[in-house]
Amino acid sequence: MSRKKKRDLILENIKLLTAGAKGVAIGKTEEGKAVMVTGAIPGDIVNVRVKKAKSKYYEGEAVEVLEKSPYRVDPKCIHFGTCGGCKWQNMSYEKQLDFKQEEVYNNIKRIGGIDDFETMPILGAEEQYFYRNKMEFSFSNARWLTQYEISSEENFGSKDALGFHIPGMWSKILDLKECFLQEDPSNAIRLAVKEYGVNTGLDFFDVRNQEGFLRTLMMRQNSRGEWMVLFQLYREEKENREKLFEFLLEKFPQIKTLVYAINPKQNDSIYDLNINVYFGEGYLMEEMDGLKFKIGPKSFFQTNYKQALELYRKTLEFADLKGDEVVYDLYTGTGTIAQYVARNAKQVIGIESVQEAIDAAIEHAELNGLTNTTFYCGDMKNVFNDEFLENHPKADVLITDPPRDGMHQKVVEQILKLSPEKVVYVSCNSATQARDLALMKEHYTLVKILPVDMFPQTHHVENIALLIKK
Repeated sequence: MSRKKKRDLILENIKLLTAGAKGVAIGKTEEGKAVMVTGAIPGDIVNVRVKKAKSKYYEGEAVEVLEKSPYRVDPKCIHFGTCGGCKWQNMSYEKQLDFKQEEVYNNIKRIGGIDDFETMPILGAEEQYFYRNKMEFSFSNARWLTQYEISSEENFGSKDALGFHIPGMWSKILDLKECFLQEDPSNAIRLAVKEYGVNTGLDFFDVRNQEGFLRTLMMRQNSRGEWMVLFQLYREEKENREKLFEFLLEKFPQIKTLVYAINPKQNDSIYDLNINVYFGEGYLMEEMDGLKFKIGPKSFFQTNYKQALELYRKTLEFADLKGDEVVYDLYTGTGTIAQYVARNAKQVIGIESVQEAIDAAIEHAELNGLTNTTFYCGDMKNVFNDEFLENHPKADVLITDPPRDGMHQKVVEQILKLSPEKVVYVSCNSATQARDLALMKEHYTLVKILPVDMFPQTHHVENIALLIKK
């Protein structure tokens, strides 16, 4: 088959049966070949334009919905389908949870090769919208245009935009009119900044030519309704900057701190930038079950505060500490889980690769009066070695919360050498978690798993697994 023919291949009347990795819907051809489809949900019957034809499956996009799924609901957001953020907003929340639970269970069973374990019902989120406490938006002087706007001769006004990158188009920014991920005044602040910038003639960033003034806008909030606003500016324009900041502070008294960075780099990463405090203390304070955390512009903190708290509570419940245990916390980040369990343990040892995160963990431990926590910085597979095990007390309980790639094989091998009685594995990717569990199953019994939904309207799901030494 020629490339041209492949590109034009349309599969008709494909019934989508379930959800797969990364939120695609999966159906089958009459011949039994799998079809992975974007732009539709399980239960739909669709015509599919093939994008990739492999020997065992097709990948494609729905070009026509012939029959709507019973799980379909009307999406709330006018940007649904363009933005790419909340891909499951057109599916009922109950079915979202069903598919997430099914994905985790199937991954543990198929990839992990483990059959006999308890699957606890997925912990759904009380709030399905406005659950994020941190959002980042980009400025652009050439907003993404719809096909109608491109072909029309009408004048659609300003080309400036403040919003999200269009998926797969790094230079195109969707001008957001609304967003249901962060509670107000998030929308109000973003729209006010956009309007002020346009009305006063401030230069929105030119992504292609790398020039302009306004570059990115980030907003954080804490559970007390206090807000941090961070601007990245490509260059310093002192008078324009101060007028913009004063306008915002007068209009939104919820802003407790306003910070900014001058960023002339090729990327938007803030981690190597100097942060300037214009107003307030430069950070927000957060509290979780009596523990205090200082959240700065560069801090990693769970973006769904309420579900993160439930995740930590369940992690502690799985660990079932009696007060005399030594606990290791691998990939400890800013030490949130380590400190959460420290009040119930004899000693907690945390390891993390990012120095700023370790500095924050030490600062938070002091802030919370915890004297039984110790934190080490370094690449996990290098730090967590034989010498480390020889020079530290044996762990009774090990908690691990690695990034999406899961644990390095050397780390798994060290856990088996350490041989703690109990392992609590927290994961944001059950496929790599299952791969790691397969490496441990000769030595550990998987007792139970608990999927936790941190990100409603998306396919992402966390999972907590409890393992007991055989």
